[in-house]
Amino acid sequence: EGHAKQRALAKERRAAKPNADSIARSKQIWERLRRKSHVPLDERQKLVGELFTLISGRVSDFVFKHDSVRVVQCALKYANPSQREMIVNELQGSVVPLAESKYGKFLVAKMVVEGNRGIKDTIIPQFYGHVKRLINHAEAGWILDDIYRQVATKDQKTRLLQEWFGAEFAMADSPIGDLSSVLNQSPEKRKPVLSHLHKTISTLVGKQMTGFTMLHDAMWQYYTTLDPASDSHAEFLELLRSDIETAAEGDSSTGGDLLRNLAFTHSGSRLVCHALAHGTAKSRKAILKCYKDAVSIMAYDSNASLVLLTALDVVDDTKLSAKTILADVLAVDGKEADGKEVDSKKVEERLNRREAALTNLSARCVALWPLLAESSSGGSALPETANFLLPPTEREFISSLRAIRSTSSKKDPQTRASELRAYASPLLLELAEKRAAALSLTSFGCRCLAEILLCAQGEKCGAKISVAKLAEGVERAGCQRNRHVDRMFKTLLLGGHFNPATKQVDLVHPRLCFADVFFPAIKGQLVEWTTSPSSFVVVALLESPDVGDVIKAQARKILSKNAKKVEAVKE
Repeated sequence: EGHAKQRALAKERRAAKPNADSIARSKQIWERLRRKSHVPLDERQKLVGELFTLISGRVSDFVFKHDSVRVVQCALKYANPSQREMIVNELQGSVVPLAESKYGKFLVAKMVVEGNRGIKDTIIPQFYGHVKRLINHAEAGWILDDIYRQVATKDQKTRLLQEWFGAEFAMADSPIGDLSSVLNQSPEKRKPVLSHLHKTISTLVGKQMTGFTMLHDAMWQYYTTLDPASDSHAEFLELLRSDIETAAEGDSSTGGDLLRNLAFTHSGSRLVCHALAHGTAKSRKAILKCYKDAVSIMAYDSNASLVLLTALDVVDDTKLSAKTILADVLAVDGKEADGKEVDSKKVEERLNRREAALTNLSARCVALWPLLAESSSGGSALPETANFLLPPTEREFISSLRAIRSTSSKKDPQTRASELRAYASPLLLELAEKRAAALSLTSFGCRCLAEILLCAQGEKCGAKISVAKLAEGVERAGCQRNRHVDRMFKTLLLGGHFNPATKQVDLVHPRLCFADVFFPAIKGQLVEWTTSPSSFVVVALLESPDVGDVIKAQARKILSKNAKKVEAVKE
C-alpha cells in the first residue's frame, strides 16, 4: 500500500510539470516507433507527423530529461531534412550543455550522424572556445573527439585543435594553422605555447584519458617541433614510456594504455614508430611487451601495422621480434615449433589464419616484410620490389625511420633481415605449397605467391610444384580469366624481378628454375598456350635466362611441329 501511494504521488508530480501531457504522449509514440519492423510505413509517417507537432517549438524542453530526450532522437531518425534543420535550429546555443549531459550527448551524436553537411557546420562551431574544458569532461570529451575524428573538415579540425595551444587561440575566429605554422608566424610564442600544450597533454595522460584522437594529433604536432638532440625531445619520449607497466605495479595496472591507443591512429602510430626508432634495446622490448596480446589486431589495421613494420626494422633482438610479431601474424603453433605432433584440425586453422594475413592489404605487409623490406645494396630506401606493399607517403616515412635506425641500432640491417627471413620463410613456403590454389584467386594473392617463391630461403620444391599445378588441365584457347595467374607464371619463369636501371632481370640466388616443374605441366598444351592470350608466358619460357637450354629446345621442337597452327592464329 505504501508503494502504491508513492507511485501515485510520483505520477501527480509528473503531471504537474510543464508539457507533461505532450511528453507523455510523445513517449507513447516513441515506444511504438522504436519497433521499426512492427510498424507499417503509413502508420509510421502518421506517428512521426504527430510527434513533430508535439515537439515543435519545445525541443529544448524535451532534451534535458533522460526519458524524453530519446523521443527527440527518434524524431531525428525518421525526420526529413527540413525537420532535422528545425530541431537543430531550436537547439542553437544548447549543443555544449547537451554534450555535457549524460543522456543529451547521444542526441548531439545523432544530430551529427543524421544531419547533412549544413547541419554539421552549424553544430561544430558551437564547440569553439570550449575545447579545453570539454576534452577534460567525462561525458563531453568522447563526443567532441568523435566529432573531431569522424565529422569535422580539415579546417574545423585545425580550429578545434589550435585551442590546445593556449587561451588566445581559443578566441580566434578562423583557423590559424597547425603548431609548426603558429610557431613560424610567431617565434616569440614558442616557449609559452609549447609549455601550455605539454601541460595539457601531460594532464590527459596522467588521467589515463589517452584514447582521444585529438590528443594523439596534438602529441604528434608537439613532437615534430622538437629538436631531436634536445632534452625536451628525450623527455617527451620518456613520457610515452612512463605509462608502461612496471614490475612493481599490480595486475590491475593500466600501464601501456597510452601506447596501445596511439598505435591505432594516424598521428599516434607515427609517434610510436619514432619512439621505437629512437629507443634503446630495453625501451623497445618494453614497448613490444605492451602489444603482446594485440599483434593480430594491429596487423590488420592500416595505422597499427606501421608500428609492427618499424619494430621489425629497428629491434636488434630478432628472436624477440619474430616471437612477438611474426609468430602471431603467421600463426605459429607453439607445439609445432617445439617439434611436437599437432592436431590436423589445428593445422588447418593455422593455415587459414596465415592465408587471411596474406590476402589482407595491411597484414600482408607484416607477413612479407622479412622477405622484401631490405635492399641487397643497403641504404634506408625500400627496394623497388617492396613498393607494392605501401603507398609512397608511408615508404618515405619508413625510410626516414631507417635513417634514425642507423644511429640507434647496433645490428647490421642485412643481418637483421636475414635472420627474420630465415624465421618466416618456411612458414610462407608451407602456405604456398598447401594453399596455392586459394591464393591464386586474387591478383595480390598471386603477387604474394611470386614473392614467396622468389625471395624465401630454404627448400622450395613443394611450393613450386603446387604453383605449377595451377597450369595443369586449363583450357587456354580464348581464355580471358585469371590473367593475374599468367603474370605470376611469367615472373616466376623469368626467375627474378625486372631492374629498370639495367633493363634486365635480376636473377635470385640460388636460382629458382621454375620452368623445371612448370614446363611438364603445360607440355601437352603448349600450342594452346601459345595461341591464347597467355602467349606471353610461353615467350618468357623461351627467352628467360633462368630456363635451361634443354627445356627451351623441347619447347621449340613442339612449336615447330605445330607451326601451321601458330601461323594460322597470327593471320
